[in-house]
Amino acid sequence: MIPILATARLTLRPRVATDAAALFPTMRDPAAMTWWSRPPFTDVAELADHFAMRDTGPWRAWAITRTGDDTAIGFVSAGARRPGVTEIGYLLAQDAAGQGIAAEAVSAVIDRLFVEGDRRVFADTDPENGRSIALLRRLGFTLEGRLRGEWETHIGVRDTLLFGLLREEWRR
Repeated sequence: MIPILATARLTLRPRVATDAAALFPTMRDPAAMTWWSRPPFTDVAELADHFAMRDTGPWRAWAITRTGDDTAIGFVSAGARRPGVTEIGYLLAQDAAGQGIAAEAVSAVIDRLFVEGDRRVFADTDPENGRSIALLRRLGFTLEGRLRGEWETHIGVRDTLLFGLLREEWRR
């Protein structure tokens, strides 16, 4: 079960397949999807299927909504990798960028993961994804390493940077 999380401006609720309609404009955009391990989505049904498939097993995903408006403007996902260790990922609609929403939403999920008993949260990001790297650093993540040739993506074979955060390092 995915708990609902609330912040000063946001409500994070379980992401559902019908959120695809709201997030499709961003997830079909080649610029927005540059750093993803897959190409942009081609239709809403494909994205809805992806959401339905991805929200099973070890992965949980929260839709980011503004309090009082249930329209998804992004999501934060978390996948258990082993006991006490979770990988996070996130996406924010382009028109919601630059407002501190991603930091607020990712922080809420990190809070939850540490309350649930995780000892470590990590993220991997492309070395050229400056916005994601800046967000992770702002949240207190430490660059732990570079995996060369880690991902074969729609833009070629890419390295990845691993960022980690331990529970005792979390500033919240």
